[in-house]
Amino acid sequence: MSETDRDMLKLPKKKFSMWNWAWAIFMVVGLILSVQETNTSLSQFFANFGQFGEIFVAMAQPDWSYAGTAIPYLVETIKMAIISTVIGSALAFVYSLLIARNIIHNKVVTGVLRFIMNIIRTIPDLLLGSIFVAIVGIGPVAGICALTVFTFGVVVKLFYEAIETIDPGPSEAIKAVGGNNMNNVMFAVMPQILPYFVSYALYAFEINVRASTVLGYIGAGGIGLQLKNTLDMFQYNQTGMIILVVFIVVLIIDFVSTKAREALMR
Repeated sequence: MSETDRDMLKLPKKKFSMWNWAWAIFMVVGLILSVQETNTSLSQFFANFGQFGEIFVAMAQPDWSYAGTAIPYLVETIKMAIISTVIGSALAFVYSLLIARNIIHNKVVTGVLRFIMNIIRTIPDLLLGSIFVAIVGIGPVAGICALTVFTFGVVVKLFYEAIETIDPGPSEAIKAVGGNNMNNVMFAVMPQILPYFVSYALYAFEINVRASTVLGYIGAGGIGLQLKNTLDMFQYNQTGMIILVVFIVVLIIDFVSTKAREALMR
């Protein structure tokens, strides 16, 4: 045994308190009750595994001729993600400045605006899609509206937290020479937060490409609608083609966005 290992054995061990046991028992009981309430059955899952295998085999033989039909819808999906990311991130940028407590010192204003933000963040993207489909009808406009609100909820949370962790030194220097809040934001806050903002916007774009595929399934435009149609008509080879195209595009977007964020954060 090495000297390091002997030193590790000498370190005081934290006791497993009663609260830890209580939480462990609570989680186990919750798991058991959840299984009973949802009638979860692993045996039933494996009983239908053969049907899954047949569908998987059909999807593994994609209809390459269907690529010409799938790609235009995929381009529409990417356009939806780009538009919603730009609009949602721009709104989140302005809103996050209004709820950051090191920018706005009125607790009533920040409290009310944060409450509104939390309400928006609690609405799932599928529910947003359903609401906007009912309002504006089936098509990409509903998807763009839903993803814009969804992007706002994702980015504003990350962004205002980043603003509140910036170095206060530049802001104090601006105020010391008589600068106002606008001077503070332009010359002290913006240089510190722009890399984070671009990074979070790219992250939101990655999520929106995936989310727009799902939203299309409920009629909010994009390739998801074609995915639903091929599944409804049992055209699993065409479904496999759609999944393959989406998979490749998402991999490319993830790779480019990750490299871009790494370059920005250096």
